[in-house]
Amino acid sequence: MYPPELVKPMREDLTNVGFEELHTVDAVDAALAKEGTTLVVVNSVCGCAAANARPGAKMSLQNSKKPDNIVTVFAGVDKEAVTKAREYMIPFPPSSPSMALFKDGELVHMLERHHIEGRPAELIAENLVDAYNEHC
Repeated sequence: MYPPELVKPMREDLTNVGFEELHTVDAVDAALAKEGTTLVVVNSVCGCAAANARPGAKMSLQNSKKPDNIVTVFAGVDKEAVTKAREYMIPFPPSSPSMALFKDGELVHMLERHHIEGRPAELIAENLVDAYNEHC
């Protein structure tokens, strides 16, 4: 587990633009039970989360079509919530960071770490925007 003071700015990077943090299994279940579309970002302390994932997720929200709900869980911090979120992402293996778009609780789009690592934030945002345009 990472110390709270270490992850605070990494959490705020997303919560400051409207992402809701999910800290419990019940919170994950409730978020994914909502009607409409929900983007789940599995946040991480790694460099690719800072340089690519979080900026890409934030950029993607500038699109005219966007998810109804935007939520985040933090790998290495909120263990149970992350495990539960990853159960919804099956058949994809666990990876951090990662992003999943759900529509009415069903997984419709997934970005795994290997889609994020080494790719510019703009490309990640473009990938998400394409998914929003199709599903939102």
